[in-house]
Amino acid sequence: MSSVSVSLGQLPMDSWMSHLPRALWDTPLYQLAIPGSHNAITYCLDMSDGSPVDLTQPDMLQKLDKYMKPFIRPFVYKWAITQEYSITQQLDSGVRYCDLRIAHRPNDSSSDLYFYHGVYSTLTVETVLMEISEWLDAHPKEVVILSFSHFLGLSQELHTLLLSTIRNVFTSKLCPKTEALTLRSLWALGYSVIVSYEHNICSCHGDLWPHIPYWWANKCKAEALIQDFEHRKEHGRPGGFFVTGINLTGDLKYICSHPTESLKDLVTSTYPALLSWVMEQTPGSRVGSLNIIAGDFITESQFVPTVVTLNEKLLKWSS
Repeated sequence: MSSVSVSLGQLPMDSWMSHLPRALWDTPLYQLAIPGSHNAITYCLDMSDGSPVDLTQPDMLQKLDKYMKPFIRPFVYKWAITQEYSITQQLDSGVRYCDLRIAHRPNDSSSDLYFYHGVYSTLTVETVLMEISEWLDAHPKEVVILSFSHFLGLSQELHTLLLSTIRNVFTSKLCPKTEALTLRSLWALGYSVIVSYEHNICSCHGDLWPHIPYWWANKCKAEALIQDFEHRKEHGRPGGFFVTGINLTGDLKYICSHPTESLKDLVTSTYPALLSWVMEQTPGSRVGSLNIIAGDFITESQFVPTVVTLNEKLLKWSS
């Protein structure tokens, strides 16, 4: 099949991979356009007074939060939440890459691990991974890329425990490091989970992929973000998986000068410009091509269908 009669953006997003034309079944996943979720597990941040801000936050913010919590905490939440829908809802919407930032809470005597962004999550890592596995049981031909990174407070023992949890939850779904990263080959072998791990421990384990590079522009304006990415594209794409994060960042100056706004306000106001840029992009192996494109509040716009539709350009090349 060298052409597509129905726009790929009109495919059922909960199973878009399994509905891709046969002509794309042998394309390496790192050459497809794949929608991703930046800081995927921030829909369940702990809003209780007993939950501290995470230890990556500036000392000044930690002190202000300690003594002025009722005033400071609403600002933290407004800029820490990047997704509002559960991981199941995000997968149903078409997300196939999840940015997972893992932490052990300070002063926690248990070995439970959580997610974090500004503050810690209420859901444990194991709970969320089990939810993903159950979703994959119902969608066996979809492939999910899980990027474990930004580890905070994890000892070597906790890393070992996390790896054990990953293996126990996903078992035979885990894809080992292999060159045959196409839908056809993964379907044939029954693999549906690719785990990348931002730690040197990954080199010792055949089922852990190395950290996936993430292009982060650290900008609060769409125009500046786009300019940064266009500059990076001139130097060529990485060889394997990589992420272009169209997530904007509100720095302290921006947040203080926009006291009534939230990250969601910033994102929704700039999505039209960002998605216009995304529509101009091309997946594949050529210089300037993109692969995974991750965003915030991914269910609030046509973000996912826009990214999936980019794969039509690969069909035109093969015709």
